[in-house]
Amino acid sequence: MINHRLYKTEAIVLRRRDLGEADKVLVLYTPYLGKLSAVAKGVRRPTSKLGGHVELLTHSMMMLARGRNLDIVTQSQILHSFPGLRSNLERTSYAFCAAELVQRFTEEHIENQPLFRLLLNLLLYLEETDSPDLALRHFEVHVLGLVGYRPELRRCLTCDSDLRPVSNFFSAAAGGTLCPICGTRDRLARPISLNALKVLRFLQDAPTVNEAKISLDPRLSKELEGILTEYITYLLEGEVKSMRFLRDLKRGASLPA
Repeated sequence: MINHRLYKTEAIVLRRRDLGEADKVLVLYTPYLGKLSAVAKGVRRPTSKLGGHVELLTHSMMMLARGRNLDIVTQSQILHSFPGLRSNLERTSYAFCAAELVQRFTEEHIENQPLFRLLLNLLLYLEETDSPDLALRHFEVHVLGLVGYRPELRRCLTCDSDLRPVSNFFSAAAGGTLCPICGTRDRLARPISLNALKVLRFLQDAPTVNEAKISLDPRLSKELEGILTEYITYLLEGEVKSMRFLRDLKRGASLPA
């Protein structure tokens, strides 16, 4: 007899929180079921067989049972544990930023296979790359596109004119670029240099992070980070906490335990 209560899925663990004395609630992202929450029962006990298979950022094949309120993880087998991330706090921080973006930009049970593959490919790439900033910028640009907020980077959103190869403006509220004339009339728009606009277009056109290889100087890298962070913060109506932690880490600021 087929047990319709059980189902199997790939999953990446985006978030965890304690439940009761021994359980954890997991926020998972899956290729065909989108984001979902599930309980890993007894996982905080030293004898739990699930323990290491449901760590944050782990990519696993899971068996779940449908529950009344939350589904229950009954089995889990690791596919990728990403040891190259876990051994390096900075790389882990980039991965946490990506996981938080997926968690906050998505609703439960909405399938988005390209988004799952985008996240998985970034985690694999972060294990080895020497350019994590550029990889995260590529990820941000493509997450925005996959959840319906693809920024306009080629035309002015106010007058619909093609952008000339000069310094233009970026408006988070408008969702993309403004020409110099329209940009000066928008008090919330920020200038965007020609080089920053070129890089954003390049990242938008690069289908995978492996193809988004370009050398950035620190000033340009900081400009790109500022533009995308402002846009994401506007859309989410709040700061991405993992990004603040990453900025503090790179500055060498004192970090919370």
